Amino acid sequence: MKSFCFIIWLFLYSVCFVHAQYNFKLENNKRSDKIKFELINNLIVIPVEINGVELSFLLDTGVAKPIVFGFLNETDTLQINNTEAYFLRGLGEGDAFEALKSKNNIFKIGDAVALNQDMYAIHDASLNFTPQLGVPIHGIIGYDLFKDFVVEINYSAKYLKLHHPQYYTYKTCDKCETLNLEFYNNKPYINAKVKIDEVYIPVKLLIDSGGSDALWLFEDKTLGLHSDSHYFVDFLGHGLSGTVHGKRSKIEALKLKNIVLDRVNVAYPDSVDIALAKMNKERNGSLSGNVLMRFNVVVDYSRARLTLKKNRHFRKLFSYNKSGIILEQHGVVLVNEPVFNFSRNDSGNNIKIDLNVNADYKHLLKPAFVIVELRDDSPAKRAGLLEGDVVLAVNNRKAVNYKLQEIIHLFYGDEGETIKMKIDRNGYEHYFKFQLETPLKQNRP
Repeated sequence: MKSFCFIIWLFLYSVCFVHAQYNFKLENNKRSDKIKFELINNLIVIPVEINGVELSFLLDTGVAKPIVFGFLNETDTLQINNTEAYFLRGLGEGDAFEALKSKNNIFKIGDAVALNQDMYAIHDASLNFTPQLGVPIHGIIGYDLFKDFVVEINYSAKYLKLHHPQYYTYKTCDKCETLNLEFYNNKPYINAKVKIDEVYIPVKLLIDSGGSDALWLFEDKTLGLHSDSHYFVDFLGHGLSGTVHGKRSKIEALKLKNIVLDRVNVAYPDSVDIALAKMNKERNGSLSGNVLMRFNVVVDYSRARLTLKKNRHFRKLFSYNKSGIILEQHGVVLVNEPVFNFSRNDSGNNIKIDLNVNADYKHLLKPAFVIVELRDDSPAKRAGLLEGDVVLAVNNRKAVNYKLQEIIHLFYGDEGETIKMKIDRNGYEHYFKFQLETPLKQNRP
């Protein structure tokens, strides 16, 4: 079975904040509310209404306060006022960035409403996570929603259910596993075990629904946390303060109480890029979307419990990008599409399509997909592809007829599959062909 993993990692953190004075509440005295979400690259995208404006947010257990990205020019529409300037820092190799704290905002998620909600608006245009996902992302939200509800996340059916904690009753579930949550700076952690060199090692992991990877571990040879000789150096993702790089490998197993996942993808990020994440000295890494999506999850902050139930994704193999290409959506391309003339014959039973060579064309702007990173010694790089190449076609199908994640999915195919690409480089078309290769297959000294 092919893996349906993706290559976008959004590890989003902000500084420590105090508890909010105001809470989310369900309207009309409802006890629960169901909200459909999109699952993109193992990430949950939910509809959020702020001050009457409909937006799309990432649901991220790793973030303490709602953040709105100002690059989408939404801040004027949102009527943001009562602001104070702050400097925040997140994961990555960059510097701190300025954000405006705004008070007295009205948040609405389904039938859950929060009045006088604080949030942070970021105006730096480079802090834009839409290119990695291929859909508009206006912001992120986490703790302020989870703290007020028992949140049921059904990854297989793609819906959230927000339950009033007072009325939520746990059902008997022989196939479920419940883990205790611990909190540090309003972020949830669990205790788990990872199997490395035939030994199970206890680890404390941040539950990070805002990361689409499977597992991060912080290298610590005194604890036995290290990559073996099978690894490759790679781009790991975008943090609020820049990019994160590190080593990718696999561990023999991940154990969540009595649940065991074999041959799990693991990343060992460069220590410089994760200085903020290591402020919690007891933390050993993160458990993210590519593991969480294999379960239907109940997150209960009030009782400090995380309940996992295996879903239909549980047995999917953990796979890596076998092309070496990191692809993002940047800008647009002009596409000419024919306008067909439809006519009905005299009997009125058939439709005739006029496909004459002089048919009119309409001009459309479609998203452009650009290669932004290439892994060293990858098949795509050896074939001659370069960063900055604009993808025009993949496997004889025009790129504008794909969604971003559909092209990325092709890079996770079986080893030996052929990928054919037509690209635009500085106004000239070029053709390339390569075969997918498993990046972990070679031993290293």
